Amino acid sequence: MNDLKAAAHGQLLPGKRQLLAGLCLVLGAFLVLLSPASLRAAGVTAQLDRNTVPVGETVTLSLVFDEITPGGAPSLGNLPANVQLGGISQSSSFTIVGGAAQSKVTYDYSLLATQPGDITIPAMQLVAGGKPLATQPLKLKIVPASSPATPDATISNLAFLVLTVPKSEVYVGESFPVELQLYVQNAQDVQMPQLRAEGFSVGQSAKPQQTKTQRNNTVYNLVIFRMSATAVRTGELTLSADCSLTLQIPNRARSQDPFDPFGMFNRNVSLHPTVLKTETQTIRVLPLPTENVPETFNGVVGSFTMQVTAGPTNVAVGDPVTVKVSISGNGPIEALRLPEQPAWREFKTYTPNTKSELNDSLGLTGSKQFEQVIIPQNHEIKMLPPLEFSFFDPNRRAYQTLKGPAIPLTVRATLAVVPPPSLGSNATVQNNGPAQDDIVHIKAQLGMNSAGNVPLLRRSWFLALQVVPLLGWLGLLAARKSRENLANNPRLRRQREVDQRVRDGLAQLRKQAAATDSEGFFATLFRLLQEQLGERLDMPSSAITESVIDEKLARMSVQAETLTGLRELFQMCNMARYAPLKSVKELNSIIPRAETVLAGLREIKS
Repeated sequence: MNDLKAAAHGQLLPGKRQLLAGLCLVLGAFLVLLSPASLRAAGVTAQLDRNTVPVGETVTLSLVFDEITPGGAPSLGNLPANVQLGGISQSSSFTIVGGAAQSKVTYDYSLLATQPGDITIPAMQLVAGGKPLATQPLKLKIVPASSPATPDATISNLAFLVLTVPKSEVYVGESFPVELQLYVQNAQDVQMPQLRAEGFSVGQSAKPQQTKTQRNNTVYNLVIFRMSATAVRTGELTLSADCSLTLQIPNRARSQDPFDPFGMFNRNVSLHPTVLKTETQTIRVLPLPTENVPETFNGVVGSFTMQVTAGPTNVAVGDPVTVKVSISGNGPIEALRLPEQPAWREFKTYTPNTKSELNDSLGLTGSKQFEQVIIPQNHEIKMLPPLEFSFFDPNRRAYQTLKGPAIPLTVRATLAVVPPPSLGSNATVQNNGPAQDDIVHIKAQLGMNSAGNVPLLRRSWFLALQVVPLLGWLGLLAARKSRENLANNPRLRRQREVDQRVRDGLAQLRKQAAATDSEGFFATLFRLLQEQLGERLDMPSSAITESVIDEKLARMSVQAETLTGLRELFQMCNMARYAPLKSVKELNSIIPRAETVLAGLREIKS
C-alpha cells in the first residue's frame, strides 16, 4: 500500500516503478481473460476439407475444439468401410480479438478413400474437460479414380486437371454441379480453368477451395473449382476443361548453389509453360415429356416444396391482399418465378417482390420468397383459389404440381348508395333564414342586366370546367391501360426493372470504389453484366457467363467495341478473385468502361 501511495506521488525508485508497471500489465491481461466477452461457450466442430474425393486419395477430417482442451486425440470410432484412417496431427491457436480471448485446438485426421460410394461419417459423442460434446454427421462422396487426360500434360506427374460431373444423364433445363480439381506440386502463373461446355449454360461459380491431398504416395496442392451448369439443348453433349500454368521442374543435373541453398532465385528450377486438359465427359441430355404438361409449368426443373399464406382476408373491392409464397428445394433457386394463375381471373395481379436464401455457393439449394399483391375486382368473390406451381422432377421423371390452400375471403362493396332526400308532403324543412317565395314577381321597372345575371351555360369558364372530369377520366384510363400492358408484357416489365437495377448498381459501384471495397465492387459489376445480358437475351441472369459472348453475342449484330469491352470486364471479374485492385483510382477507372458496355448491350435487338 505504501508503494502505491508513493507511486501516486512519483516517489518510487526506478526498479520498483518497473516492477509495479509489470504487475499492472499482468492484472490487466487477467481481467481481459475474465471479461464477459472472453467467456465463450465451449464446443467442438467436425468438418471435411472437401465433400468429393476420388478413390486412392486422402481427405482431411478436422475436429476443432473451441475454448476447451481435450486430453488427447479423440477416437473416431467405427468409420465406414469406404475409408481408412491414416495419420493424425494437432495444432492450437490463441488470439485476443476485441478484448475477447479465443483459443482453439484442432486435430486433423487423414482418411484414405478405398471404395466409391456415398457415405456418412456418423456423429461423434465426446467428453472434453469433463463436459459431454457432440459433433454433427458429415456426408462424403467417393468417386472412381480418374487419370490425367494426356501423359504429356502431367510432366512427371507434377500437375494434372480432373473434371468431375455427378450425372451422365440429365434433362434439358436441369442444373447440376460441375467440379474441376487442379492437382499441382510447384507451379506459377496459374490461370482460371476454362470449362468447354457447348450446349450448356454455365452458371454461378463458388470461391475456389484450397487443400492438400496424397495420391500415389505423392502430396499435391489441390485447388477445387465448383460451378453450376444447365443443359440448354438435347442430345449427346460433351464437357471438358483446360488450364494454363507454368510448371516449376527441379533441374537435378545442376549442382546446388552454395549461395542460394533454398533455391530462392530458381537457379535449380526450370520453367515449363503448359496447358492441362481433362478427359472429355459425355452427357446425355433428354427432352422434357410432352404429355401431361401442367398448365402452370413455366420450365422449372428440380424438386421443391411450397407454403402459401395470404392476408388480410376481410377487404373491400379494390383493397390489396398480399399473397406470401415460399418455395424451397433443389434447383435453380434464383431463376424461380411464379407462373400465371388462370384461376385468379377475378383478381388484379401485380409483379411480386422476391427474396432468395441460398444454402450453397452455387445457388442450387435454398428457398425463394415471393410477396405478390392482388386486388379483388367484385364483392361476389368468396375465396382465393389455390395457387399452383408446377415443375419437372428429374428424380421421379415426371411433372409435379404443388397447390396452396384455398383461402376464404370476405369482400365488401366499396360504393355506398345514399338515398335521395324525401319530397313527400310530410317532410320537415329546416331553414334558419327567412322563408323563400316560390313565385318570381314581375319587376315594375327594367333594371340594368349585370354580368352576374348571365346563365352559367353561357359562361366560357364554366364550359371549360366541364372538360376537366373528362380529361381526368381519360388520364386514369390511359394509366390503367399502361399498367395492364406492362402486366401482360413480362419482357417490357423485366426491361424496366433491369434498367432501374443498372442505375442503382452504378451508384453502388461508385460507393464501393470510394470505400476501396474491391470484392464487393467486382461482385456488383458481375451482377450488372448478368442482369443486362439476361434481359437482352431473354435468359435467367444466373445463367449468364463469359461463354455467352461466343455462343450468342458473336452471332448477333453487336458492335466489336462492346464485345471487346465485355470480355475485358468479365476477365477483370475473374482475376479479381486472385489479384484484387485496391486503389480508388483503379476502381473508378473501370466505371466509365462499364457504363459504355452496358449502354452498348442495351442497343442489342432482342
